[in-house]
Amino acid sequence: MNIILCIDDKNGMLFNRRRQSRDSVLCERVLAHSSKSNLWINEYSSSLFSPDNVKIDENFLEKAGDGDYCFIENVDFQPFLVKAERIIIYRWNRVYPSDKKFDDTILASRSLIKSTDFKGSSHEKITEEIYE
Repeated sequence: MNIILCIDDKNGMLFNRRRQSRDSVLCERVLAHSSKSNLWINEYSSSLFSPDNVKIDENFLEKAGDGDYCFIENVDFQPFLVKAERIIIYRWNRVYPSDKKFDDTILASRSLIKSTDFKGSSHEKITEEIYE
């Protein structure tokens, strides 16, 4: 499986159980990554995606198979890191209020293979990082 998540400059993911931001161009990139496999999300993220290759299940991390993508916003994915082929991080390049943080020490055992900046619909610059 491939893990996808969004973070701010201080590794924030959520504030008061809500996403920090959303961006339609970022969502299109996520769909492009997963176009030849499944994109797994939970109900919380269902308002962001609607195409046919999206699978919604509260236990999506258990159900995702090899090559599938899991978009993570509000669940603990660390127990599933052993299954992760890649971790794709989208950096908002801003600081938002947050009370749920991404533990970036998990990247110490991974290699950054690609970093790309792009203009989003709501952000001047979003950085996509892919780790293996």
